[in-house]
Amino acid sequence: MLDIAEELSRWFEEGRDFAVATVVAVSGSAPRGPGAALAVAGDGTAIGSVSGGCVEGAVYDLCVQALGDGRTVRERFGYDDEDAFAVGLTCGGVVEVLVTPVRADAPVFRAGVSAAVRGEPAALARVARGPVGLLGRVLLVHPDGSYEGSLDGDPDLDRTAAAEARAMLDTGRTGTVEIAEDGSRCPGGVTLFVESRVPPPRMIVFGAVDFATALVRAGKFLGYHVTVCDARPVFATHERFPEADDLVVDWPHRYLRRTATDERTVLCVLTHDAKFDVPLLETALRLPVAFVGAMGSRRTHEDRNRRLREVGVSGPELARLHSPIGLDLGARTPEETALSIAAEIVAARRGGTGVPLTGSGTPIHHDVDGRETGEARSRTAA
Repeated sequence: MLDIAEELSRWFEEGRDFAVATVVAVSGSAPRGPGAALAVAGDGTAIGSVSGGCVEGAVYDLCVQALGDGRTVRERFGYDDEDAFAVGLTCGGVVEVLVTPVRADAPVFRAGVSAAVRGEPAALARVARGPVGLLGRVLLVHPDGSYEGSLDGDPDLDRTAAAEARAMLDTGRTGTVEIAEDGSRCPGGVTLFVESRVPPPRMIVFGAVDFATALVRAGKFLGYHVTVCDARPVFATHERFPEADDLVVDWPHRYLRRTATDERTVLCVLTHDAKFDVPLLETALRLPVAFVGAMGSRRTHEDRNRRLREVGVSGPELARLHSPIGLDLGARTPEETALSIAAEIVAARRGGTGVPLTGSGTPIHHDVDGRETGEARSRTAA
């Protein structure tokens, strides 16, 4: 529903109740993906679309019904359904929609719509499948992990739902996640539909080297907007990095000083050349970013640290540097090295240890801020 936030914001301001149908699952051929929404106000006015026309009439009727009886329902429309031709879905796909009545004074929905209109990152997590009493319940989750609303289940359910939604918000993803009613991550009890409105986090790779090609692919796989920066135009080319979102030819430290970063940004320095690394890392280690890592041998690492201290980088600032970058996987190829770097980034951002789970006794799942979840607590306490 956040894709029609501006229109819904006006309805909230006008005090209009409405029902909103949101696509929560798609399989096969379908015109629109998860998050697409159609809303119907009490006077019959409709905005948005869930299928580009295929099932709009039937979904409109469901919204009118929800406005009348106040019930949240989930419906499936597919070619194999006996009424498929009646509603016009002949493309062969399957669309599932969640239809939720929303009052004009509903604080969580209103806050979510307002955040989307203001361009602030936020995620709406709604129960799309589960016990009847939970269906349609909603949380609004903020980037710092705080949340508004309640799913009205076990207290651990809200915390786990918020942690899962925040993880999806970090990468700007919209989709479903399954958790249990008691707040553990065992799938099958409750299906959450999480709608995120946030630009994807940035990964900036400094150094257009062979390892960078593989790391760009890994970054894209993890949901990052990936930029490659190198001062050498002969290496920073689209032919070498076809999957990069941006290619920048500039001195790394100059580019970092003028580009936008935030607390989700990941910086990977692969140049291992002092004339690039030192001014770049001097800047990077003073920015409030999520991760700063640098490639190089242990000898390069020690020399780089010495040079950074000489230019005034403090001990606490230097402690933020992940170097040599990557987890010890025994990596040899660029692809294996990219995997080790990506694994360290995930561990650093999610509070993982990087040690094998087999025989370790460490928590399997962590909250986004690194604390173990309810499920992990129960496992380790058993």
